[in-house]
Amino acid sequence: MKEKNKFISAFEQFGRSFLLPVSVLPGAGIIQGIGTAFTNENTLKMFPFLNNTIFQFVMKFFIALGGTAFNNLPVIFAVGVAVGLAKREKGSAALSGLLGFLVLHNVLNFLLQFSGKLVDTAGMSSAEAKLAMSNAMQTNVLGIQTMDLSVFGGIIVGIVVYFIHKWAVKQELPTVIGFFSGPRFVPIVTMVAMSFVSVAIFFIWPTIQAGISAVSLFVLKSGPLGTFLYGLIERALLPFGLHHGLNWPVRTTELGGAWTIGGTRVVGTINAYLASLADPSIKSIDPSITRFNGGKFVYFMFGLSGAAYAMYKTASPEKRKVAGSLLFAAAGTSFLTGITEPIEFTFLFVAPMLYAVHAVLAGSALFVMHMLGAGVATPTGHGFINLVIYGVLQGPKTHWWLVFLVGIPYFFIYYYVFKFMILKFDFKTPGREDSGEVKLASKQEARGKYGLKVQNVGQASSDTTASQETVAEGKELSKKEKTHQQALGLIEAHGGPDNIVDVNACITRLRIDVKDKSLVDKDTIVKKYEALGFAENGMQMQSIYGAYANVLKMEIQDILGLEE
Repeated sequence: MKEKNKFISAFEQFGRSFLLPVSVLPGAGIIQGIGTAFTNENTLKMFPFLNNTIFQFVMKFFIALGGTAFNNLPVIFAVGVAVGLAKREKGSAALSGLLGFLVLHNVLNFLLQFSGKLVDTAGMSSAEAKLAMSNAMQTNVLGIQTMDLSVFGGIIVGIVVYFIHKWAVKQELPTVIGFFSGPRFVPIVTMVAMSFVSVAIFFIWPTIQAGISAVSLFVLKSGPLGTFLYGLIERALLPFGLHHGLNWPVRTTELGGAWTIGGTRVVGTINAYLASLADPSIKSIDPSITRFNGGKFVYFMFGLSGAAYAMYKTASPEKRKVAGSLLFAAAGTSFLTGITEPIEFTFLFVAPMLYAVHAVLAGSALFVMHMLGAGVATPTGHGFINLVIYGVLQGPKTHWWLVFLVGIPYFFIYYYVFKFMILKFDFKTPGREDSGEVKLASKQEARGKYGLKVQNVGQASSDTTASQETVAEGKELSKKEKTHQQALGLIEAHGGPDNIVDVNACITRLRIDVKDKSLVDKDTIVKKYEALGFAENGMQMQSIYGAYANVLKMEIQDILGLEE
């Protein structure tokens, strides 16, 4: 079980790394959605006064502004995944992610030119050039004509940079080149490593592309049953943070499908949806584009609200008022914004069986909306606000009214199913606790229940203490073990974990801010723990270790549970 949880934690970390680049999209999506809504042909027919030069200029500006994020998703993911995975020195990870991305596409451009495979677009119109490059699986990225890796290119860079960063950031170089140790070493290694990765991608990507196309074709041809299974699996992965790894490849890459819209090949369901909204010739959005997306409005807005109401109605009479204030606030958040964790993690925590039923119902909602031909979607956040922006204001081409026609029955389905199960199995949902406390479960509590790591910031871990106690006397320690023991000693020499406020380092000095400097044992730091020198700057204790200072800093941060 322990290995399984370690495996899950690793994938959860990878899934969470998507949150940083994904967090850019809601704001960009809203801006672009507003622009699209008010330049939409149907909207202008309903409100002719909006069709004036100044207002349309502003709306088209919004489209261009919001499109900046969506048009540059690969580089956003390259930087975002690298930063999201890095535990420290995130600035170095970000720079390396960008540098690695530039190396990748410049090397691919060079190899395409050298092999004679680079599409010559000279003399072609913009539309002709796009079509020619699309047929050859090429595109322009940051002004570089390169292989069309879509978001996968950014994800590959982010993962490669993570492993490089994890190793290189702790390396101590010889004194003569010590300046380049630690965070400064990461971009250098990234350039070299990504050049080899780029060459490998040049040769293997065509095969991968063919495989992706085959999977895409299977997904598209899987029909409504495939839609149901997608919805079920996506919800089942949420407790472990793995749902992001499923959602965003489908939404932004060929795994979600490929469509020709306005003469341009578009991959990914969200990209295809936004392109369809912008194309005035499309009168009804293809439901194959929104099959993995539109049904989420149903259970985000209505289904989980029904679940919250069921928990409220089954609460003990004396606790119902308090439980209601919590549950209705959580339901309102889910309905308006599509943020569902407060509700979902509560019944996952107290009654996993309820969550299993929820996953099945979620899959069924996607299935029903697909069968009915719904054409509404959103880049993120399946709440009422985004439904208005990406559905209602886009006109009849989205069939947005199906959300309400299907959603209202789902409110009652969730309500009666949850109510029956809560009473039948006596689940301890909010307001039914044996104790007098009424609360919603947190994500941290839920993760802890399932054996996943929960970080205690600012506290030395028990296993660290144990390792200190069990070091055999006289045993030859490895460099890593020596660093660990030295870090433990430095923590104690600075007054223990409770006395340490912050840990940092410059090129040569370990800088530790303390609460009470009278507890700091300077002699021990210099004599026992081999500091080359010691200085004070107010409440900051500075120990000189050369390039090794950065290594010690990160080890101490790990022990104390601190992150930059």
